[in-house]
Amino acid sequence: MTSTLDTTRRAIVVGGGPAGLMAAEVLAAGGVAVDLYDAMPSVGRKFLLAGKGGMNITHAEPYADFVGRYGARRAEVGAWLAGFGPDAVRAWIHALGIETFVGTSGRVFPTDMKAAPLLRAWLHRLREAGVRLHMRHRWLGWRDGGLVFATPDGERVERADATVLALGGASWARLGSDGAWAPLLAQRGVDVAPLVPANCGFDADWSAHFAARHAGAPLATAALSLEDVDGRRWSRKGQFVVTATGIEGSLVYALAAPIRERIARDGQAMVHLDLLPDHDAGRVRDEVARPRGPRSLASHLQSRLGIKGVKSGLLHECLSKEAHADPVRLARAIKALPLVLRRPRPIDEAISSAGGVRFEALDAAGMVKALPGVFVAGEMVDWEAPTGGYLLTACFAGARAAGQGALAWMGRAG
Repeated sequence: MTSTLDTTRRAIVVGGGPAGLMAAEVLAAGGVAVDLYDAMPSVGRKFLLAGKGGMNITHAEPYADFVGRYGARRAEVGAWLAGFGPDAVRAWIHALGIETFVGTSGRVFPTDMKAAPLLRAWLHRLREAGVRLHMRHRWLGWRDGGLVFATPDGERVERADATVLALGGASWARLGSDGAWAPLLAQRGVDVAPLVPANCGFDADWSAHFAARHAGAPLATAALSLEDVDGRRWSRKGQFVVTATGIEGSLVYALAAPIRERIARDGQAMVHLDLLPDHDAGRVRDEVARPRGPRSLASHLQSRLGIKGVKSGLLHECLSKEAHADPVRLARAIKALPLVLRRPRPIDEAISSAGGVRFEALDAAGMVKALPGVFVAGEMVDWEAPTGGYLLTACFAGARAAGQGALAWMGRAG
């Protein structure tokens, strides 16, 4: 993967997550000397933890649908993906000697479902390409035209012909993504959108009784809908989990952005839960209204519609006694149960974050307009996506674009 190393040209990458490692790979392949710095004792810590439940690399859905997952930034992220999309990600992994498969949901995984073998193979290839890794080096900003790092041996100033910053967002701070870079860039006149939680849970302020009985209960099949701040209607079907404070899970994450924006504007977000998305409203209405004889309403709903456990609890939690006793209102609520979400969970609990360096602060090559020779990649840039392989694919693709931009800046072919 390497060309002849040009030791007169040096690039610095700050951040040892997937975006930083990918930028380093591109730079090394371009023939320049590459030094990668990270504050943690080892690279890829968030990558490894995210892969513990099964390393979801990318997604195999149709490309147009894939690009649409990036919402308001689909055009900008789409430009990255045009150079390194889902198929290219799979080919890249295969070249590392790691085979992949497509799961029933369309998600793509390594055949062993693990992140560690992939990371080991990748680091071996990077070291062979000449990339030098410097651990326990925390970036502090700039001084005298160089980058300042706090190291176990004191502060050091390093200089390079180009720099790629890939420091992550502000979720999972204990793994290195603490957002401490945001004020450093803002002080230099870079337009940075506030970092906020994405792919996160939301608080519903349950009653103590409901939380005690149902915290941790999954809803394997449900649908969630809401109207966003622009009046558009969003609806998704999937799975989520009731927590002690609210709701979380893939279905919630898929709609986290419009929920978060409604809360920011209105102080709360009203969503509606369809507890039986595979049943049409007419059938639900008919079954609820069917005579139940001596059976209790709870027994009737369980026998006729399979409503029990947490779904039954949600109906009691979210409906008044009068509404629960009215067959028409109850049937309507089963298909569209109103639930008020009060606040997102803290950003450090989130899977990822939104916000960061706005695309408008970057040139077409990914360079920060206010900082010539400085490029940014990964979650540092203001985009977001749901879980399902979309986050990692965009981090890879954006980092490759930043690396190519840095090579071009240094006067080499990207």
